[in-house]
Formats: sequence, C-alpha cells, structure tokens
Amino acid sequence: MTSFIFAVISGILSLLVFAIIASAILSWLVVFNVVNIRHPVAQAIVRTLDAVTRPVLAPFQRFIPSLGGVDISPVVAIIVIQAASRYLLPWLLRPLQALIG
Repeated sequence: MTSFIFAVISGILSLLVFAIIASAILSWLVVFNVVNIRHPVAQAIVRTLDAVTRPVLAPFQRFIPSLGGVDISPVVAIIVIQAASRYLLPWLLRPLQALIG
C-alpha cells in the first residue's frame, strides 16, 4: 500500500516538474512571437499551464528577484521538488509503512 502511495505522489511531482518546464519554454516562445497567444488552442494551453504552475511558482517568485529580466524561480522550484521527491518523500513514507504494515 505504501509503495502505491509513493508511486502516485512521485508521479504527481514528476508531472509538476514537466509542467514547469513546459510553462517556461512556452513563455519564451510567446515572448519571441513564435506562438500566437490569440490562437484559442495556444491560449488554452497557456492558461492551463499557468493554472497548474502558478501556485507552485508564486512563493518562489516572491523571494527570488529577476536577474536582468530572467526569472530563475522555475529552476529553484524544480530543484526543491526533486529534492523533496528524492529525500523527503521516502523519509515521510517510512513511518507510514510502519503504521500500515
């Protein structure tokens, strides 16, 4: 049971990292006019990725200033998510495994 919980949480964190990377790349494409934001499909994708990543990136953006117009908060967020997935998640699931059996 705990391995299932670990797999689900780990998968969600991996999808979140993918969404942050996709959002960052898409924001660059919008800025350089490669993607037209007025297109309904592009607009839906941008809104969806923004809705998924904004709650995660907002706390980092409050504390990390832009460096010459470049936002490095996605990089810091990915590092924190990867560290949580690799070190914190197994540490938290050990007591759960002892409790469930």
